[in-house]
Amino acid sequence: MAYSGALRRTYTWIAAHTPWSVWARHNTAFSVAAIPPALPVVLGLVVLTATPARTPLPLLVVLAFRPLLTFLQRSRLRTMLGLDVPPVVRHHPWNSVRGLRERLRSEATWRQYGYHLLVSPFAALAGALIAVAWAAGAAAVTIYAWEWMLPAGGVITGPDTSARYDLITAAGVLTLLATPWAAALTTRLDASAALALLGPNRARELERRVEDLAESRAGVLDAADIERRRIERDLHDGAQQRLVSLAMNLGIARATLHDLPPQAKAVIDEAHREAKEAIEELGDLVRGLHPAVLEDRGLDAALSGIAARAPLPVELSVELARRPDPTVEAVAYFVVSEALANVAKHARADRCSVRVARVPGRRGDLLRVVVTDDGAGGADPAGGTGLVGLRKRVGSVDGTLLINSPLGGPTVITVELPCGL
Repeated sequence: MAYSGALRRTYTWIAAHTPWSVWARHNTAFSVAAIPPALPVVLGLVVLTATPARTPLPLLVVLAFRPLLTFLQRSRLRTMLGLDVPPVVRHHPWNSVRGLRERLRSEATWRQYGYHLLVSPFAALAGALIAVAWAAGAAAVTIYAWEWMLPAGGVITGPDTSARYDLITAAGVLTLLATPWAAALTTRLDASAALALLGPNRARELERRVEDLAESRAGVLDAADIERRRIERDLHDGAQQRLVSLAMNLGIARATLHDLPPQAKAVIDEAHREAKEAIEELGDLVRGLHPAVLEDRGLDAALSGIAARAPLPVELSVELARRPDPTVEAVAYFVVSEALANVAKHARADRCSVRVARVPGRRGDLLRVVVTDDGAGGADPAGGTGLVGLRKRVGSVDGTLLINSPLGGPTVITVELPCGL
């Protein structure tokens, strides 16, 4: 079965690459179609080299028609190969001074000239040779059908005429077998050159897209941070205040209403306790969304609150000459909060230190956050300890996270965030 499958694939491959296959026709048509767009360039070069005065006027006329020639070549690629060469984005019209200056300074313009003056004539020459090869091969294969038309006493006639006809027929067969591959090679080289020279610079285009994506992501992060702040304000000024008012009313009722049945007092006590717990939980939720102290007083005050609420002693050091970008500041706050939560849950540590400082980097200042604990070590990002979430949160602002946690400790988590200012 494997042998029959290999044979079937071989037969299919041979059938797809015969001289009469669609593959051969498409490549030949594309190669020959390179001749018409190249004729103006070839004629201009011929006139330039043939005239005694060596006037560059014909070549200048050709150069002036660069947009039309580029359009024709793109149409040939799109129609015959299905390759879409995107046009170069221009910011000013061609008939303005800024537009002319932009085009003369543009790298894409000179790459297009390079294609039309260098690649296009050779592609046209290759297309003409391929057409001649098809005609010569067909004529050689069918020589026995038209040899009677040859004049008597010609160069092919003689005592060994039949052997010569056989050699010509064999050469024609080889030519017909080789021409499709020459057409395929010409098509591939021409298409590659056209994609590289007629369209925008791929590296520049990728850089521009990366910049656009980075700006879009920064905008999304800023919008998400603004939305968190809005939700925090709404909860703090709305639901939390209502719960505080409810707890106060319940407390007043419990303190002033002495003639209530024991069951009613028990219900009021329970409701008062539930209201206080709801206020505490809502406060934790608000701090988790975006602590108000972070926006009002900065990272130092916000981290001091986290350190004070931690279940183990935390040594905090914050050295910031000026505040970083609000989004970066929020990421640093949540990184420290999650790191301390991980230390409390998994590290079995007695002490922890958090050091935050603004340090110079290659592309601007960095906000460096170092969290160290004296726990058991062995922190593994794949172990489900929240370190994956830390890495994603840091990566959202193009930051870096380094974890050094040998068995036996200590564990050091170093985070560097671009300050954005």
